[in-house]
Amino acid sequence: MFPSAPVQTLLFVDDEPLILRVIERLLRQRQAPWHCLFASGVDEALAILAREPVDAVISDIMMPGRDGFDLLSSLRNDPKFQDLPVVILTGLNDPGLKSRALDLGATDLLNKPMEPDDLMSRLRSVLRLKRCQDDIKRQNAQLESLVRQRTAALAATRLDIIWRLGKAAEFRSEETGNHVIRVGYYSKLLAERLGLPRDEVETIFHTSPLHDLGKIGIPDRILLKPAALDPEEWALMQSHCTIGQDLLSQQASLPFGDDDLGLVLRQEHNPFLVLAAAIAGGHHERWDGNGYPAGLRGEAIPLAARIVAVSDVFDALGSRRVYKKSFAADEVLDIMRQYNGTHFDPAVFAAFEKALATFNEIRHHYDDDDGEDK
Repeated sequence: MFPSAPVQTLLFVDDEPLILRVIERLLRQRQAPWHCLFASGVDEALAILAREPVDAVISDIMMPGRDGFDLLSSLRNDPKFQDLPVVILTGLNDPGLKSRALDLGATDLLNKPMEPDDLMSRLRSVLRLKRCQDDIKRQNAQLESLVRQRTAALAATRLDIIWRLGKAAEFRSEETGNHVIRVGYYSKLLAERLGLPRDEVETIFHTSPLHDLGKIGIPDRILLKPAALDPEEWALMQSHCTIGQDLLSQQASLPFGDDDLGLVLRQEHNPFLVLAAAIAGGHHERWDGNGYPAGLRGEAIPLAARIVAVSDVFDALGSRRVYKKSFAADEVLDIMRQYNGTHFDPAVFAAFEKALATFNEIRHHYDDDDGEDK
């Protein structure tokens, strides 16, 4: 059994009580299956509409004070009632009035005196229209909800892939993948403290875990070497920045189709990949210009890369690596302060110092927890 449709409600508006009584009696005689409300003026009608759901309004035009045109204008200017069917009743055989009513958004016109069969047919018609409108709105709401769910699922999948890629690069160097998680949260925190727009904060959060993606192109003999690198090895190690930047900058060459997904994947200036590439290529640049790979100085270094530089160094100093022990929290801060204004952007570093307590909370929450000295 299908559930029965809810009873629909009609609102009749006329300043003549006799007309309203005639309509009420007619509907009762015809056993009309509707709930009917009656108002003697525009203000009363608007008050009823404000407190009760109504499926259609049937209103006279000529009324003292505010007339049917005022009611029609009020309804069409209110987003809640822009689609509400309105039938205009008039005893005036004036084409100009009828044209004005239609121009203001009347759904239908009906002359007085009303033929009972004509009235019933018009009412059934506008109520079918209203039911169709409601069905379309429900379907649209369901589709919008489904789109939101699918969009959220795609975003979650993208984020999961990103973090897995970041972890893959860390695992190659026998570092815990929690490093990229912490760097992501540190970078998000710094971006927030620097007052960046919400969408930029989220993009930095999502792309910063890819900062060391280029390490997948560095040989194990260098990544896993437990001693200092010689000049040739160090030069090769530095190339992980350009490798990562190139990987993230190259346009996809897979044979995507011409559908919407293919067009998105083929776009040359995907802002997500642009920022990810900037971070991968610039997170080892230094404020004083003595970094690598391009020797960029000051604000020529992308802000997101300057943010990740602070986040990455903070986490690296406090973590054990194959070539070094971890430093205690006070030692980490002392070391980093020595490089404020040379390695680090002073504004980003100031935001870091103000947020230091939260940085330590993030480190504790996403601790490597492998039983080793950190």
